[in-house]
Amino acid sequence: MNLGLQGKLAVVSGSTAGIGFAIAAGLAAEGARIVINGRTQERVDAALTKLRLEYRGAEFTGVAADLGTAAGVEAFVKAVPTADVLVNNLGIFEIKPFLEIPDEDWQRFFDVNILSGVRLSRYYLPYMLKKNWGRILFISSESAQQIPVEMVHYGMTKTAQVAIANGIARSVAGTGVAVRAEGGVVQSIL
Repeated sequence: MNLGLQGKLAVVSGSTAGIGFAIAAGLAAEGARIVINGRTQERVDAALTKLRLEYRGAEFTGVAADLGTAAGVEAFVKAVPTADVLVNNLGIFEIKPFLEIPDEDWQRFFDVNILSGVRLSRYYLPYMLKKNWGRILFISSESAQQIPVEMVHYGMTKTAQVAIANGIARSVAGTGVAVRAEGGVVQSIL
């Protein structure tokens, strides 16, 4: 498949394992230059080693930063000042009955699952608009529509991601920038 990403710089948040790692690998296979992210340098280095072995010739860099905080996003964008593709994959989840979810957990889920993508999108979107080309993808989940009773706080963040992506998409209509929320499928936006 040719998604037209040859040489494009793609940032994938939360990409040292799982879905984010797979997305980074898939984008690299399409010829994109990839920036992966994790909270610790050790995890970033381990993921980079694995990716570089599997995708020889692809260009990977990594930045360790806690994107669930404003300071972490600030450090990240200082290290990566531009991006053609932004995949907002960072997310946390936990199983906890609604009546046992304290305010601190609601805030933590909001900061990590929602504000990380909001902050990164707000930073990279002007660059994309100036070039009249860019892609922003929020990795959501079916939990956005079918809120899991054991993870209401997680489901709420996935619904918010869909709303944010739709709002940004409407604000850039008519430009070369596309914005969507998907449940793990990258090809539909790129």
